[in-house]
Amino acid sequence: MIISARNSFKGTVKQINLGAVNTEVIIEITPGVEVTAVITKSSAENLRLVEGGQAIAIVKASDVMVAV
Repeated sequence: MIISARNSFKGTVKQINLGAVNTEVIIEITPGVEVTAVITKSSAENLRLVEGGQAIAIVKASDVMVAV
């Protein structure tokens, strides 16, 4: 897979929370570092996501905010 987004993070699917329409997917990038995504239920099914499986979190945004 080749993609233009510069921010992609390989990890392990830690948790999948299925909803009626959307699904919350938590991907652990490294121990203690997680990315949470909300995708459609049908997308989660098409990707065949399973807890413990590998996935890539891809972040594409026009703006990134930083706070301290």
